[in-house]
Amino acid sequence: MDIEMFREYCLSLPGTTEEVKWEDNLCFMIEKKIFVMSSLTEGSLAMKCNPEEFEELVARDGIRQAWHLAKGQWIGLMDLEVMPAAELKRRIAESRQLVLSKLPKKVQEKYKAQ
Repeated sequence: MDIEMFREYCLSLPGTTEEVKWEDNLCFMIEKKIFVMSSLTEGSLAMKCNPEEFEELVARDGIRQAWHLAKGQWIGLMDLEVMPAAELKRRIAESRQLVLSKLPKKVQEKYKAQ
Protein backbone atom coordinates (compact mmCIF):
# COMPACT_ATOMS: atom_id res chain seq x y z
CA MET A 1 0.00 0.00 0.00
CA ASP A 2 1.39 3.42 -0.88
CA ILE A 3 0.78 6.69 1.00
CA GLU A 4 -2.06 7.78 -1.32
CA MET A 5 -3.90 4.47 -0.93
CA PHE A 6 -3.33 4.70 2.84
CA ARG A 7 -4.71 8.27 2.90
CA GLU A 8 -7.68 7.36 0.72
CA TYR A 9 -8.57 4.41 2.95
CA CYS A 10 -8.32 6.43 6.17
CA LEU A 11 -10.51 9.19 4.76
CA SER A 12 -13.10 6.62 3.66
CA LEU A 13 -13.82 5.77 7.31
CA PRO A 14 -16.88 7.71 8.58
CA GLY A 15 -16.09 10.91 10.47
CA THR A 16 -12.38 10.88 9.63
CA THR A 17 -10.53 14.17 9.30
CA GLU A 18 -6.87 14.75 8.52
CA GLU A 19 -4.35 17.28 9.71
CA VAL A 20 -0.59 17.71 9.60
CA LYS A 21 0.77 18.02 13.14
CA TRP A 22 4.24 18.42 14.59
CA GLU A 23 5.61 19.55 11.23
CA ASP A 24 5.68 16.22 9.41
CA ASN A 25 2.99 13.88 10.77
CA LEU A 26 -0.11 13.28 8.72
CA CYS A 27 -2.74 12.51 11.37
CA PHE A 28 -6.12 10.92 10.84
CA MET A 29 -8.67 11.63 13.52
CA ILE A 30 -12.17 10.85 14.67
CA GLU A 31 -13.76 13.67 16.69
CA LYS A 32 -10.31 15.36 16.88
CA LYS A 33 -8.71 12.25 18.45
CA ILE A 34 -5.85 10.68 16.49
CA PHE A 35 -6.28 7.03 15.55
CA VAL A 36 -3.42 6.71 13.05
CA MET A 37 -0.55 8.89 11.89
CA SER A 38 2.19 8.67 9.32
CA SER A 39 5.49 10.51 9.15
CA LEU A 40 5.70 12.38 5.87
CA THR A 41 9.50 12.35 5.99
CA GLU A 42 10.24 8.83 7.29
CA GLY A 43 7.27 6.86 5.96
CA SER A 44 6.67 5.29 9.36
CA LEU A 45 3.21 4.78 10.79
CA ALA A 46 1.70 4.64 14.29
CA MET A 47 -1.68 3.32 15.35
CA LYS A 48 -3.51 2.17 18.43
CA CYS A 49 -3.79 -1.57 18.95
CA ASN A 50 -5.56 -3.96 21.24
CA PRO A 51 -3.28 -4.20 24.31
CA GLU A 52 -3.77 -7.98 24.30
CA GLU A 53 -2.10 -8.16 20.86
CA PHE A 54 0.69 -5.67 21.59
CA GLU A 55 3.45 -8.16 22.49
CA GLU A 56 2.65 -10.36 19.51
CA LEU A 57 2.71 -7.38 17.15
CA VAL A 58 5.99 -5.84 18.37
CA ALA A 59 7.66 -9.26 18.05
CA ARG A 60 7.19 -9.00 14.27
CA ASP A 61 9.88 -7.52 12.03
CA GLY A 62 9.35 -3.83 11.32
CA ILE A 63 6.95 -3.22 14.24
CA ARG A 64 7.84 -1.62 17.57
CA GLN A 65 6.34 0.37 20.42
CA ALA A 66 5.30 3.73 18.93
CA TRP A 67 7.46 6.58 20.22
CA HIS A 68 5.84 9.11 22.55
CA LEU A 69 2.51 7.26 22.64
CA ALA A 70 0.79 5.15 25.31
CA LYS A 71 3.03 2.24 26.17
CA GLY A 72 1.58 -1.13 25.26
CA GLN A 73 -1.28 0.46 23.32
CA TRP A 74 0.31 2.04 20.21
CA ILE A 75 2.48 0.28 17.66
CA GLY A 76 4.87 1.82 15.17
CA LEU A 77 5.40 0.34 11.72
CA MET A 78 8.66 1.15 9.98
CA ASP A 79 6.77 1.64 6.69
CA LEU A 80 3.47 0.83 5.00
CA GLU A 81 4.83 -2.43 3.57
CA VAL A 82 5.37 -4.10 6.97
CA MET A 83 1.84 -5.56 6.83
CA PRO A 84 -0.18 -6.85 3.89
CA ALA A 85 -2.69 -4.22 2.71
CA ALA A 86 -5.73 -6.16 3.96
CA GLU A 87 -4.28 -6.54 7.47
CA LEU A 88 -3.19 -2.90 7.54
CA LYS A 89 -6.70 -1.75 6.63
CA ARG A 90 -8.22 -4.00 9.29
CA ARG A 91 -5.84 -2.70 11.94
CA ILE A 92 -6.47 0.94 10.98
CA ALA A 93 -10.23 0.35 11.33
CA GLU A 94 -9.63 -1.35 14.70
CA SER A 95 -7.48 1.59 15.83
CA ARG A 96 -10.29 3.98 14.91
CA GLN A 97 -12.78 1.85 16.83
CA LEU A 98 -10.52 1.68 19.91
CA VAL A 99 -10.23 5.47 19.94
CA LEU A 100 -13.95 5.92 19.32
CA SER A 101 -14.79 3.55 22.18
CA LYS A 102 -13.10 5.94 24.64
CA LEU A 103 -15.29 8.89 23.59
CA PRO A 104 -18.60 9.76 25.28
CA LYS A 105 -21.52 7.43 24.50
CA LYS A 106 -23.39 10.24 22.75
CA VAL A 107 -20.49 10.68 20.32
CA GLN A 108 -20.22 6.92 19.77
CA GLU A 109 -23.92 6.79 18.87
CA LYS A 110 -23.28 9.09 15.89
CA TYR A 111 -21.13 6.38 14.29
CA LYS A 112 -23.03 3.21 15.28
CA ALA A 113 -24.82 2.73 11.97
CA GLN A 114 -21.76 3.61 9.91
